[in-house]
Amino acid sequence: MRTNNSNVKNTIVSVYFILVVLAIVMATLSRVFSDITSDSAIAMVLVLVGFTLIFFLVHRVSKYFEYDSDGLNVIILNKGLMLSDNFNYREKRIEFAKDNLLAFKFNNFLFYRTLVIYTSNSRGKKSKDTFNVTLLTKKKRRYIRQSLTKIIKLKHKEL
Repeated sequence: MRTNNSNVKNTIVSVYFILVVLAIVMATLSRVFSDITSDSAIAMVLVLVGFTLIFFLVHRVSKYFEYDSDGLNVIILNKGLMLSDNFNYREKRIEFAKDNLLAFKFNNFLFYRTLVIYTSNSRGKKSKDTFNVTLLTKKKRRYIRQSLTKIIKLKHKEL
């Protein structure tokens, strides 16, 4: 099974654009209100800090996710949505044989969702990898859960 969240890239670009426009508008308005009273200037600075925090939160959450379980190996890829074609500074990729999958778990936080994969290598060393699946739809997360559960069940049937 193959799935990804490539359709959300345009939404994230729009969110970035809106945040930048709002930050520019608020910076312009802070100059207007700073002549009236100093309290409004502090309020505008706080609003700009809030926009900056939201900007970095969106940056943290917005990741491209790809899952491929066709063939003998499972490939899971996470990378940034913005500038990821030129700079792979946020790329995380794991490829493992289906027999090496030990367990998996989906974690749901308030605004953040992760997929934790537990695998073992040929020497028996266990590893844990975490992937951001926040922008993946509920339906696609369910398909991934079904696929991984099927892989684990087939492994236990062979034993």
